[in-house]
Amino acid sequence: MAKSVITIPATKSKYTATPLSCKKKRKVAAYARVSTDHEEQQSSYEAQVDYYTTYIQGRDDWEFVSVYADEGITGCNTKKRDGFNSMVEDALAGKIDLIITKSVSRFARNTVDSLTTIRKLKEHGTECYFEKENIWTFDGKGELLLTIMSSLAQEESRSISENCTWGQRKRFQDGKVTVPFGRFLGYDRGEDGNLVLNEDEAQIIRRIYGLFLQRRSPYAIAKVLTSEGIPTPGKKKTWSASTVKSILTNEKYKGDALLQKVYTEDFLTKKKIKNDGQVPQYYVENNHPAIIEPGVFDRVQKLMAVRHPGQNRNSSISPFSSRIKCGECGSWYGSKVWHSNDKYRKVIWQCNHKFDGDCKCGTPHITEDEIRSLFIKAMNILITEKDALIEDFEAIKDTVFDTSALVQERTDLQVDMNTVAGLIEECIAENARIAQDQGEYQKRYDSLAKRFDRTKDRLEAVERSIAEKQAHREMVEQFLSELANQDAVTEFTDELWYSMIDHVTIHSKDDIRFTFQNGTEIRM
Repeated sequence: MAKSVITIPATKSKYTATPLSCKKKRKVAAYARVSTDHEEQQSSYEAQVDYYTTYIQGRDDWEFVSVYADEGITGCNTKKRDGFNSMVEDALAGKIDLIITKSVSRFARNTVDSLTTIRKLKEHGTECYFEKENIWTFDGKGELLLTIMSSLAQEESRSISENCTWGQRKRFQDGKVTVPFGRFLGYDRGEDGNLVLNEDEAQIIRRIYGLFLQRRSPYAIAKVLTSEGIPTPGKKKTWSASTVKSILTNEKYKGDALLQKVYTEDFLTKKKIKNDGQVPQYYVENNHPAIIEPGVFDRVQKLMAVRHPGQNRNSSISPFSSRIKCGECGSWYGSKVWHSNDKYRKVIWQCNHKFDGDCKCGTPHITEDEIRSLFIKAMNILITEKDALIEDFEAIKDTVFDTSALVQERTDLQVDMNTVAGLIEECIAENARIAQDQGEYQKRYDSLAKRFDRTKDRLEAVERSIAEKQAHREMVEQFLSELANQDAVTEFTDELWYSMIDHVTIHSKDDIRFTFQNGTEIRM
């Protein structure tokens, strides 16, 4: 008998496993997306939603599910696209049989995201149709075409991102400053887009700097602002120490602006990372009205720098924290409560390392009442000498605090750094284009790199010196201004203590030295 083959036709769809004769309506949804919330794209967004709603509902063989949409969201990744992710979840749950979208670029500009999502949907029997490219993902050639179109969409996104980055960096080079005004305290957006002083908010900024100069910690300042009901830059009720720190270290409050503090590492993930020298930065001086005087700002940075953790860290829990120093080991005094549960309760201060190890400090403890009493006596002695102190300062301030030579050196070093950086780039580019002796190339490169590092180190040292001189002058001027208006002291106040005292050194009961903000030392 001759062999015969009989074909048994398929009766079910290989994609949906439903009978081919089934007249069940296909559950259809659409996806719409625009990448910005600009007015011109808002009309496109609304048009897409209206079009697909009408289009799907006009088919008798389709059952309208929904139009999923994302407004003002990039297509480079799917993490923040709530509408897209909701649509995929519904499709995987069997609520959608077909997804229609305008084009591959509207669906995703990331090739990997696009293909991964399409394959996942395909496994669960959900087909996608891209109207512009006429691609059906259940079609045999659909995935090939989709891969090509997704790659083109991703490349287009990369090109757009590079153009935007170039434009932004050109703005930085031109010294054009932008800030998130909705979350930036102290300034409003002016007609030219630059920063304009908001005097009501500026008072809050000045208060924060003033409290910090009184040696209040960022945490303590945050508690004060929260208790007074002052809203944060983000219009919240509760301040955090990190928010206070960001205000205390933001150079924009002294009228300058450092541009390109962060940069976008990858156009697909949009991840921003801190710029530690990977791309150029631009520092714009005198860009807008200052809220904080440059000298005050630099003084704050100096104080911030010494607020380090460790055995002898600075603290601001009490007015006396980090203000009383052991004359034997140099450590700060800390507080200790005696008789905490009875009527003899009192707070004493002693060296934090008095009983550490074998070498115990012999300096005595001191009570808070003794500190207050001795401070009042020291202040009254200082007041009798205030005229002479002010006269001496006026005579020497222009010489002692002169920074003109340092400023000129800073300018020369900045020019030299830019020159050397250019030479290094030329050296690398030349080695990439032309075959060279690699030993000679490495010598030349190392020489330029060492020169760059030396110049950079010196520039940082000069900038520190300028900042320290300016901060010291500002601090002494403020101290003497307050001292000039100070009459005889009859009682202790935290405000007077904060504004006058730098630290107190205890050597013995009969040798307690008060060092004031201008460096004057009075022994009690």
